[in-house]
Amino acid sequence: MDRKKILIMGAAGRDFHNFNVLYRDNEDYDVVAFTAAQIPDIDGRMYPPSLSGKLYPNGIPIHDESETVSLIKEHGIVDVIFSYSDVNYVTLMNKAALVNATGANFVILSATDTMIPSKVPIISICAVRTGCGKSQTTRKVIDILKAKGKKVVAIRHPMPYGDLAKQAVQRFAEYSDLDKHECTIEEREEYEPHIDKGIVVYAGVDYGAILAEAEKEADVIIWDGGNNDTPFYKPDLQVVIVDPHRPGHELLYYPGETNLRMADVVIINKIKTAEPANVEIVRKNTKMLNPNAIIIDAASPVSIEDEEAVKGKNVLVVEDGPTLTHGEMNYGAGTVAAKQFGVGSMVDPVQYALGTIKDTYDKYTHMTGFLPAMGYSDEQINDLQETINAVPCDIVLAGTPIDLTRVITVNKPIVRVFYRLEEIGGNKLEEVLSKF
Repeated sequence: MDRKKILIMGAAGRDFHNFNVLYRDNEDYDVVAFTAAQIPDIDGRMYPPSLSGKLYPNGIPIHDESETVSLIKEHGIVDVIFSYSDVNYVTLMNKAALVNATGANFVILSATDTMIPSKVPIISICAVRTGCGKSQTTRKVIDILKAKGKKVVAIRHPMPYGDLAKQAVQRFAEYSDLDKHECTIEEREEYEPHIDKGIVVYAGVDYGAILAEAEKEADVIIWDGGNNDTPFYKPDLQVVIVDPHRPGHELLYYPGETNLRMADVVIINKIKTAEPANVEIVRKNTKMLNPNAIIIDAASPVSIEDEEAVKGKNVLVVEDGPTLTHGEMNYGAGTVAAKQFGVGSMVDPVQYALGTIKDTYDKYTHMTGFLPAMGYSDEQINDLQETINAVPCDIVLAGTPIDLTRVITVNKPIVRVFYRLEEIGGNKLEEVLSKF
C-alpha cells in the first residue's frame, strides 16, 4: 500500500514536534517536505537524519512556504498539515483555500493528539496571542512554587533556528550556555530571565527526549509556551493569558481560542493600562468560551534601572521583537516606561535602520517610534547594533527582557526596563497553586 504523501506547513517549532510525535517512523505517511514561514532565513535547510528516523535516511527538506503550490503539484501531496501558531483566521483560511484549490486536504490537528504525558506534574502557561504576558506569569508561578520548596524546571516552546541536530536537546543553567548553544536574541529573551532566577530551562527540537531529561531533575515542570501555541505536554493545570490591549483577538487567532477554551485559569493581564471597555470585552468573551475557568485580573507594572537617567532625555526605545512583529502590537514595555518615567522625546529609528533591520520595517509597516530587538543571525545582530549606533539619542531604553550588552556594543548608555505580574482583586495564583 502506498504511503500517503504529506507536507507539513510550519515555522520551525510546532511543525517538527508534530512530525516527531505523529509521523516519524509512521509507515502510513511519507513526509515529503516542511515549509517555513514567520521567521527569516529558516528555509533552505534539512530536517536532519539524526532526528527524522529510519524512514528518512537523507533527512527532510525545508522549503519556503511560497513553494507550497509547486510542492503539492510536483509530489502529489494528499494532506497539508498546518503546524504553526499566532495566525488570524482570515490568513489561516486563505492558506486552506490555496491548498484546497490545488487539490490537497488542509489538515489542522487536534490540540491533544501531540500532547506528550509526563511522569512529573505539568503546569502550562499559554496565551491567546504573542506578547500577552506569558513570561512574567511564568516567573510568578515559579516564585510561588519555589517558595513551597518545589524544584521547578521550565521547558520552553521551541525556537530551533540553527543547527537542528545540535539543538535536539538543550539545557540552559548558566549564561555561558546561551553562547554555547549560539542563541538568537529571541531565544535569549526567553531563557535569560529563567537563568536570572536560578531556574534550569530546557528547549530544542525533540520534545520527547527533552521531557525525559527534565523529569530527572524536577518536582514540577512549567511548560513556558510560545506565540499562542497549545502545549506540547499534557498539562495538569492550564493557565492562559488574554490581553485587553487587543480585545477580540481571543476569538480571531489560531490556536489562541483553542487555548482559551481549554484553560483552567485565565489571567486578564494589563488591566491598569487598558481601556475599561476593552477589559470587559475580553472578560465577556472569556466567560462565553469558558464559563468554568477561574479568572484572575492582573497588571504588568514596569520599572527601570535608573529613573533619573531618562527624565527629559531623548531616548531610543528598543522593544521585544516577536511581540511587535507577528504579535502586531504597536508598542511594548519600553514605550510604556518612556511615557511613565518622563523622557523628553522618543526618537523614531526607522530612517536610521540598516540592512536586515530596514527589511523588518518594510515587512511590518505598523512599527514606528521604536526599534524591535531583532537578532536571528550574526548579520542581523550586527545590523541591530549599527542601527542603534546611528540613532541620534541620549540613551537607549531597552524593553527587551535581556541584557543587550551581552550581545552588542553600542555608543550610548542602555537603561533596562523590567516588568512583573501583579494580581488585582479576589482570585490569586497562590490559592490556585495551593489547591494544585
